[in-house]
This record gives sequence, C-alpha cells and structure tokens, in this order.
Amino acid sequence: MPPPIPVVLADYDPAWPAIAAGLAARLEVLGSVLATLHHIGSTSVPGLVAKPIIDLMPVVTDVDALDQLRSRVESLGFEWHGELGIAGRRYCTLDDIGHRRAQLHFFAAGAPNVERHLAFRDYLRAHPEAARDYAREKRRARDLHPNDSHAYGDEKAAWIEEAEKRALLWVSEGRPSHRLAS
Repeated sequence: MPPPIPVVLADYDPAWPAIAAGLAARLEVLGSVLATLHHIGSTSVPGLVAKPIIDLMPVVTDVDALDQLRSRVESLGFEWHGELGIAGRRYCTLDDIGHRRAQLHFFAAGAPNVERHLAFRDYLRAHPEAARDYAREKRRARDLHPNDSHAYGDEKAAWIEEAEKRALLWVSEGRPSHRLAS
C-alpha cells in the first residue's frame, strides 16, 4: 500500500478535465485491451472541492491481459500496486516529488465497481446539493486527519457508501446515465 500523504483540498480547477484527457491519451499504449476510460473522483465533478489528484478509471477487456501489459503502464511513470484490497482492480499511482498527480483504477468491463464509480460521479454532477454535502464531509474528514490520506478516506467512507446507494438507485430508476457522456 502506498504510504499516506497529507490531505490537501483545492477548489475546483477547470483545467482538471484537460489534464485527465492528457493522461487518458497516454494510456492508448494499452491498445485493444483498453475498452474505455472515464474521469472519476472529485476532480471530475465541476464545482466540487477535491484533492488535486486526477482519478481515471480505465475499463479493460480482460484484467489478465492488462497484467501482461504492466510494463507499459509503468513506462508512463505509474507505480503498480495490484488489487490493493479490491478484488479485480488494478491500482496505479503517478507521483511527483512531494505530491500525487494521478491514480488509475483499472477494472474489467462489466465489473460492478465500474457502475458504482460512474453512478456516484454522475449523481454528484446532477445533484449540486449532494455535491455540497460531500464537500462538507471532505473538509470535516480533512480537518480530523490532515496528514493521513488513509484515515481521511476511512473517515468519509460511511458518507460515500450511503451516497453510492442513492446514486445506484437513481441510475436504476432510469435517470440520465453515464453511458451518454464521460
């Protein structure tokens, strides 16, 4: 597991989608194994306070095939951490000296975690009040654990779990779907 890092929250930066797109373009080295790619996490929600770390969710045709391309991912400067506690995921980080720049959360097409991440992102995009509540929760967790990103994540986990339930219900009721736009 990567060591904890200090928790820095920043106001939304309109440059984040372009940064995400640039990172996404670099992942084309994975060829046909890369089925699609989504910008997820707080940097993908306009107006939401976020750790200035770009989260991308590359969806691959086959995780075993991705494992064979590990060296290509590492050649882009990413550190490979494997599943790191989530079955079926491949997690990678891109760090500059002193701070994390990006995280990759690889999943196979059809994995339940793909739907969960996209539902949460799209729910926050469509519900500004939920995004404001999440921003408050993020600040509360940061204030409690300013130097420990792991404890920060644990602190806000219950809030996220409840919001994900609402988001998945929202999607199941036929609300606008992430399938229309990334």
